[in-house]
Amino acid sequence: MSKFRIAALAAAAVALPSLGFAQEAAVADETPLNAEIGFIFTTFMFLVTGFLVMWMAAGFTMLEAGLVRQKNTTMQLMKNVALFSIAAIMYYLIGYNLMYPGDGWLVADWLGAITVASLEPAGLAEAEPDLTYASVGSDFFFQLMFCATTASIVSGTLAERIKLWPFLVFVVILTGLIYPIQASWKWGGGFLDANLGFLDFAGSTVVHSAGGWAALAGALVLGPRLGKYAGGRVNPMPGANLPLATLGMFILWLGWFGFNGGSQLYMDTAGNVADISRIFANTNTAAAGGALAALILTQVVYGKSDLTMVLNGALAGLVSITAEPLTPTLGVATLIGAAGGVIVVFVVPFLDKVRIDDVVGAIPVHLCAGIWGTLAVVLTNPDATLLGQFLSIMIVGVFVFVASLVVWIVLRATMGIRVSEETEVAGLDVGELGMEAYPEFAKG
Repeated sequence: MSKFRIAALAAAAVALPSLGFAQEAAVADETPLNAEIGFIFTTFMFLVTGFLVMWMAAGFTMLEAGLVRQKNTTMQLMKNVALFSIAAIMYYLIGYNLMYPGDGWLVADWLGAITVASLEPAGLAEAEPDLTYASVGSDFFFQLMFCATTASIVSGTLAERIKLWPFLVFVVILTGLIYPIQASWKWGGGFLDANLGFLDFAGSTVVHSAGGWAALAGALVLGPRLGKYAGGRVNPMPGANLPLATLGMFILWLGWFGFNGGSQLYMDTAGNVADISRIFANTNTAAAGGALAALILTQVVYGKSDLTMVLNGALAGLVSITAEPLTPTLGVATLIGAAGGVIVVFVVPFLDKVRIDDVVGAIPVHLCAGIWGTLAVVLTNPDATLLGQFLSIMIVGVFVFVASLVVWIVLRATMGIRVSEETEVAGLDVGELGMEAYPEFAKG
C-alpha cells in the first residue's frame, strides 16, 4: 500500500466522525420543538380526517346514483360534482370567516365576519401560528368538508324533477350564507354555545338536520315526482342500481370515521388519541345498530327485509351518534344508532302519507335522526340539558327552514325550479344534460 493511500485513509478516518457529527447536527436542527409536536399531530389529523370526509362526497354520489331511476343518473352525478366545487369556493369567499369570526363578529354572537379566508404564509415564514391548535389550512380544509356535506343532503331529496341551475344557485346561498351562519352560533362560539350550552359534537344538528330542513323546504316547494301519488296511493319508483347504492353507503360509513373522529379537534395528548379511538368504535357500532334495527323491523312489519331501509338505517345510526360519539359506552352507542334505524322505517312511509316525496330518504335519515341524536346527548353527557338541546334544535330548524323556503320560492318565481313534464318523463339526463349514464344499456 502506497504512502499516499495510507494518508488518504487516515484523512478519511479523521473526517468521517466529523461528517457524522455534522449530519447529526443538521438533523437536530430540523427536529421540531416540543411545543410544535401537538401542532404537527393535530394538523396531520385534520388533513387525514378531512380527506376521509371528502370521500363522503363519493358516497353521497354513489348512493344517489343507485337510488334514482336510470334515466336520471347523470344528473345526480353532475349535481354532486358541482355542489362540492361550489361549496369549496363559497366557503373560501365568505363561509369560513362567517362561521369562525374570532373577535370579528359583525353582530356579536349572531353574525360573523364578511371576509375571504386566508392561510399562513408558505413555511410559516414570519408567522406566529397558534401552536396549541393546528394550521389554518388544515382547519379550513376539514371544516369545508362539513359545509359540502350539508349541500349533498339536499341533492338526493329533490332528485328526478329539479332543474340543474336553480339547484346550484340554492347551493351557493346554502354554503355561503345559511350553513355558516347557523354553524357559527355553535361552533363559532355564538349564542347557542355561549347562552344555551348547546352540545353538538360533530353536527347531528349543525350539519345533518340543517341539510334536512333545507331539503324539506325544497321538497314542499318543488312537489312530488309525476305519478308518485297518482290514484290516491303510493306508487314505488325503485332505484336502478342497488349495488351502487350499497357501495355508496359503505363509503359514507368509512368517511364518517373522519367526520366524527376529526371533530375531537386535538391529537396532542395520549388522552385525545384514546378518545379518537373511542369515537371510531362508537361510530361504527351505532351504524351497525341502525342497520340491524331496520333489517329486523322491516321483516316484522312488511314480512320481507328491505335493503334500501337497511342502507338508510345504517346512515341514520351514524347521524344519530354524531352529536355525541365520545361519552356513550359501546352498548349505549349501539342503542342510539338502533333508534335511528327505527326512525327511518316509520318516517319513510309517513312522508309518503303526507305526500312529501323524498327520493333517497334524506329527510328521515338526516333531519329526523339528527334531531333524535341531538336530544340523545343528554343520555350520556351530563353537561347537556334537555331544554338547551331542544331550543337549539328549534332555533336552527326555524332559521334554516324559513331561509331555505324563501330562497326556493324566489327561485321558483324567477328561474323556475322544476323541469317540464316532458323532460321528467324522458329523464333529466337527456332533457337537461343531453347524455345518458348507460347509453349502451337497454332501457328498463
